[in-house]
Amino acid sequence: MRIRVIKRDDSSKFLQIAVPFIAIFLSFTFVGIFLFINGMNPLNVFKDMFVESLGSFYGLSEVLVKTTPLMLCGLGVALAFRMELWNIGAEGQLYMGAFGASLVALFLKLDNHFLMILLMFLSAVFFSGLWGLIAGFLKARWNVNEIIVTLLMNYIAILWVDYLVYGPWKDPAGFNFPLTKQFSDVARLSYYFNTRLHTGFFIALLLIFLFYILIEKTIWGYEIRVIGNNPNAAKYAGINYEKNVILVMFISGALAGIAGFSEVAGVTYRLQHSISPGYGYTAIIIAWLAKRSALGVLIVSFVMGVLFVGNDALQISYQLPVAFVNAFQGLILFFVISSEFFVNYKLRLEINK
Repeated sequence: MRIRVIKRDDSSKFLQIAVPFIAIFLSFTFVGIFLFINGMNPLNVFKDMFVESLGSFYGLSEVLVKTTPLMLCGLGVALAFRMELWNIGAEGQLYMGAFGASLVALFLKLDNHFLMILLMFLSAVFFSGLWGLIAGFLKARWNVNEIIVTLLMNYIAILWVDYLVYGPWKDPAGFNFPLTKQFSDVARLSYYFNTRLHTGFFIALLLIFLFYILIEKTIWGYEIRVIGNNPNAAKYAGINYEKNVILVMFISGALAGIAGFSEVAGVTYRLQHSISPGYGYTAIIIAWLAKRSALGVLIVSFVMGVLFVGNDALQISYQLPVAFVNAFQGLILFFVISSEFFVNYKLRLEINK
């Protein structure tokens, strides 16, 4: 008796939809087992997680605040993934976007709100896009592995921001905390409904829509998809591979940098240590689960936002560590990636006669 792995000729739509849901259910099951072993009722924990995040208007608004940087970073990573470029540097690009926006907010004295926000946005796009472009240029020119480059550049960006907030940009009146002075009112995004929901959320929604139009409805989007599917065929068809790699990595970095802009201009109103709790790394999970689609990024970012807000509540109610949400996200990714096997293959039990 033996088990054979057989490739499916054509996986059904039902299977493609059902298998990821089963995978997510299994991830919840494993987390539930962990909670039970540690003396907690899994059903109560999950109920409290969703009630805290979705059970009130304030909770929902906090989910949308968390969803904003996740959407922007997820879009950036998804765009690179479309070309089979593995941008692991969204975290560092977010930091460079936050740095660029803070540079304008702290040192450019303007009284015009619109002009200040516009210049902060453009500065964030420039510095974060440049951070992605470096990896893109090395990939296009010398085929340097973009995974290693973008990953290592995360540490450079994070430590650069730490140097500033612990050193020359540190607020003298900040009680020795690693943060800058607060931004002036003209350097802050507007907020809505007496919550922390800010304009950055609506910018992210607009970029989701533009991402869909760009990838699905334009010639350049078609070129990106062709390069992602077969770079050699794309070159044979006359598509400029090197130029597109550099441009896509610039835009990918810029999208993550806009997340940094939205955080400093819409949430913290200053640059500070640990400006991101790992949004850029979570974006890798989002882009993968979303199948690199705009709508998928929107949906998965919202789900991850629920986990972030729910975990914050659980830290208070159940004294769960911050690592809990990271482990939860990791389990979801593990099970969903593993489930792809059952979408494309099936197991057959054969009995030897």
